[in-house]
Amino acid sequence: MRPLAALRNLSRTLRVVLGCGRAEPRHLHLPCGQRGPGKIMQNGSRKKTVICIEGNIASGKTTCLEYFSKTPNIEVITEPVTRWRNVHGHNLLGLMYQDSSRWGITLQTYVQLTMLDMHTRPMMLPVRMMERSILSAKYIFVENLYRSGKMPEPDYVVLTEWFDWIMKNMPISVDLIVYLQLSPKTCYERLKMRCREEEKVVPMEYLEAIHNLHEEWLINRTRFTVPAPVLVINADDDLQNMIRQYEEHRDSILTPDSIQRCL
Repeated sequence: MRPLAALRNLSRTLRVVLGCGRAEPRHLHLPCGQRGPGKIMQNGSRKKTVICIEGNIASGKTTCLEYFSKTPNIEVITEPVTRWRNVHGHNLLGLMYQDSSRWGITLQTYVQLTMLDMHTRPMMLPVRMMERSILSAKYIFVENLYRSGKMPEPDYVVLTEWFDWIMKNMPISVDLIVYLQLSPKTCYERLKMRCREEEKVVPMEYLEAIHNLHEEWLINRTRFTVPAPVLVINADDDLQNMIRQYEEHRDSILTPDSIQRCL
């Protein structure tokens, strides 16, 4: 389903499951009294599972997605960065990094549209694994622009109104969040190693702000709704150790409905 067509569909409503308690590193936290994804629905069909991989810039999301992409019956959807870099010849991502006060609202409006497209396209396989989500686009990156004074309040309010309408009226399903948790210092070191053109101007302070917002949302849960269980993985390790962690947590990630207790 294309985004504009999806916006016309007002009949389906997101059902958000509120989390409780505090997610601890390397554990799966289920909202108390709730089953995880993959349960049998009333019509006898099995509910498809949507997993969102969240984390700071250079936290290892691509490595995680590449590892699970080799698993049968999983479709992997990466962030549509190529679309953000070329909107009819305009690199919105690059413009935002160069002048976030001018271009932040422009990029984030388009990010919200493209992430809606990712969430609402038909699922072809039982499990969908997404790089980030429309939730982190709003709760992390829009919020950071606003709090840092680089997004005027009228822009923030309008984008929030759009987001709230989407969450109320569109089929945005998230069954598990995998949070790749690591220090801003490690992010900064990895950022310099991968040398993406747009990221050359990203300062440590920006990574610290993004890290703090992830912690506020997924760990401390002090401001925004967490719509699904959160599996927190320590992502400060090197590549080989990260792959071992994915192997260790493989069952928890792919079949979280097997865990019935609240941690």
